[in-house]
Amino acid sequence: MADFVAPGWSLYITIVTLVSVAFCVWLTLVLARGRAPGRQVDTTGHRWDGDLEEYNNPLPRWWLWLFMITCLFAFAYLALYPGLGSFQGLLGWSQKGQYEREVARVDKDAAPLFAKYLQQDIPTVAADPQARAMGERMYLTYCVQCHGSDARGSRGFPNLSDADWLYGGDPDTIKTTITQGRNGVMPPMAAALGTADDVKNVANHVLSLSGSRHDAAAAAAGREKFAVCAACHGEAGTGNPALGAPNLTDRTWLYGGSLATIVETIERGRSNQMPAFGQMLSEGKIHLLAAYVWSLSNGPADRATAGAAAKTN
Repeated sequence: MADFVAPGWSLYITIVTLVSVAFCVWLTLVLARGRAPGRQVDTTGHRWDGDLEEYNNPLPRWWLWLFMITCLFAFAYLALYPGLGSFQGLLGWSQKGQYEREVARVDKDAAPLFAKYLQQDIPTVAADPQARAMGERMYLTYCVQCHGSDARGSRGFPNLSDADWLYGGDPDTIKTTITQGRNGVMPPMAAALGTADDVKNVANHVLSLSGSRHDAAAAAAGREKFAVCAACHGEAGTGNPALGAPNLTDRTWLYGGSLATIVETIERGRSNQMPAFGQMLSEGKIHLLAAYVWSLSNGPADRATAGAAAKTN
């Protein structure tokens, strides 16, 4: 639809729409002319079996008046609601406005329930079965498309059920991630490293950091060049949560841990985006959703311990 934003298109659509409805009105008036008394009705020229002809009788009056009413309804509708190009209608109605009003009404009705949980910290909420069930339903609505129904993610989408986090897995960080979203970008680094052999050597060094299968000679050759990567991942490759730079010393990989995949990552870079839900969900909903996500990587014993600690503080 990006090609239809010029002002001329709005005028064009308005004219075509009004002319189309006006033509229907004209056609209805023409067809409304009845047969004059004593005048023979013409045939359509169709003949079957020698003497069976189709007559051109006028349409029934009730049908014509019904069609005329629909045409008048069309004019009234186009005057009140959007339909004529950029004209918003006399009532100012829009799908976005209707959606926002309905969301506001639902949020108002549910506000007392969410207010109860907003007074509790996330570990305490996560220890409440009812609250966790509500968070799970929201997860299945807003998060399952990327992270999967089991929250184990997929290629390019983080696993939320383990203890490995790009930006940190504490309750406040999870809540910030859901509210503001995240933009994870690794630029292509092949040019900075040098030759194709340098890229392959650094990839082998990255594999060696996690004890994965690698070429020891190539890894040793790529150790010095890894200094280019250390700006984000650290000299030891343990990552940097402030930047969302992954820890390369474990065996948790977002896109895969094979030599070919790591070479591809270095050569082409990666770009990931998690959308922000701050404008879509109320603070109470985000609080419950964050509690559920936090509970995925913290077992019942962890939730109980954290909840008990929160009550004593």
